[in-house]
Parts: sequence; C-alpha cells; structure tokens
Amino acid sequence: MCIQFGFVLVFFDRSSGGMLVQKLNLDDLQFEKGTFDGTMAYAQNKRQQVILTERWASQHKEIHFSSMHPGWADTPAVQLSMPDFHAKMQNKLRTEAMGADTIVWLAVSGAAGQQPSGLFFQDRNAVATHLPLACSRSTPQEEEKLQATLEQLGNKFKP
Repeated sequence: MCIQFGFVLVFFDRSSGGMLVQKLNLDDLQFEKGTFDGTMAYAQNKRQQVILTERWASQHKEIHFSSMHPGWADTPAVQLSMPDFHAKMQNKLRTEAMGADTIVWLAVSGAAGQQPSGLFFQDRNAVATHLPLACSRSTPQEEEKLQATLEQLGNKFKP
C-alpha cells in the first residue's frame, strides 16, 4: 500500500508471522529447486519484504516505510493453506477487521508517522522481526545481494 500525504510518501507492507522463523534463502528465490512448498515460499517472501522495507527506509529518507503483521486472522487464505492449523486455532484467530487494524492505523494515524521509518509493527506497536532463538538474521551482504538480485529480475520486465 502506498499513500501520499502532501510531500511525504508513505509505504506499508503486510507481512506474516511465518517469516519470524525464516532465514533469508538466496539460493532459490524463484522456488525452482526441489519440491514446492507454498507455505514456506510465502514465509520466505514475507522475510524478503521485511528486509526490503528496512533497506529502503535507510536508502530513501524522503519516504516513510513500515511493515506489519496482522496477527493470526481467520481468513480464507489461512483456512485453505493451513487447514490443520485453522481447525486447531479457529476459536483463537482474529477477525479480518482485527487483522486490518494496524495497517489502517499506520495509514491514517499521525502517531504512526512519528515512528522511525523501517519498523515492523503488530498491534500498533513496533516489534522485533526475529524470534530470539530462530537464527533468522541475515548479513548485510546477503541483504544487499537480495536487493540486487530482485532489481535484476525486475529490470527484465521493464517496458
């Protein structure tokens, strides 16, 4: 989501809790090797989005970047992609409106814009992008390689 207020451009990205335990995998960005696992691919993509949000925030000071996790919400995507999880957690999942709360807050709240650019939010609070023992941190060199590789892939599709 991208919104422009006056002279300030604000960029928001919705992430997922699955990325919290994912280490960046640069060996197969297109998921062409081995057996495809949609849930794993989704979590990898969300890890990549959070890394890019942090990098872009440091590279483009004139734009405010934020990413967020909606919490585990009872959506059709959760029902279809993780049926066992959904069956066990159905009564504990958030409504879609509850899941949307933080991204709406980021988009319209003056308080959200006062936060530093590049942060990851859940429940209107900046939170960590890694679980303490998940070993999910990547090096600056890996993050730079991710950005360069994605820019090369994107350039293939420019008109």
